[in-house]
Amino acid sequence: MLDVPELTAEEILARVLHRDGLMLVINKPAGLPVHRGPKGGPNLEDSFDALRFGLPRPPVLAHRLDKDTSGCLVLGRHRKATASLGLLFKHGKIGKTYWTVVEGGPAADEGTIDMPLGRLNAERGWWQKPDPEGQKAVTNWKVMGRGEGFTWLAMEPVTGRTHQLRVHSSATGWPIFGDNIYGNGPRFGEPKLHLHSREIVVPISRNKEPVRVIAPAPPHMHEKLRACGWNGE
Repeated sequence: MLDVPELTAEEILARVLHRDGLMLVINKPAGLPVHRGPKGGPNLEDSFDALRFGLPRPPVLAHRLDKDTSGCLVLGRHRKATASLGLLFKHGKIGKTYWTVVEGGPAADEGTIDMPLGRLNAERGWWQKPDPEGQKAVTNWKVMGRGEGFTWLAMEPVTGRTHQLRVHSSATGWPIFGDNIYGNGPRFGEPKLHLHSREIVVPISRNKEPVRVIAPAPPHMHEKLRACGWNGE
């Protein structure tokens, strides 16, 4: 996949979907890693200084999204908030819905994938594989629309394993379109991975309704989503 350049202050400000005293939710672009890698290069964190909104320090990541995944990314605005968010993510209290377009697709309209995952091997670092002895990994999914040879799914990871949705989709027989690790996507260039963090629900305050944030579908997914019946919302 082609790397996306670093965001300017204006560009990252334009991607803020939600802001309150505790956290921000931003719409991460596909193709930009959240962290600076060992070799340096463009990353999202380097733009966070533009997101202080008057606080002494920039916000910090409360969780991660893969480089090639777009959509809702939660940042803590100060230490206490970041610690609270970290616990909510760790204990599975944050609702996450991803939109994906998969090749082929399930026969049923909804279901659950319960398939433990383990590391593929030491060299590949983050890469995962189905592994009966691995960590528990559960994904709920629902068909949102079907097209010619493709299906649009809403997937909810109950657990938060690395690459969980990508491995679960691939191992079930319908890889995510554009997945260049577990699916049939090319190593570089188009099509990009069709995996988008569509909605996040964060019960950040005990006495208030959870914060619910939706990220608009990224441009690179529009064509396939429309082919599966998406109306553009």
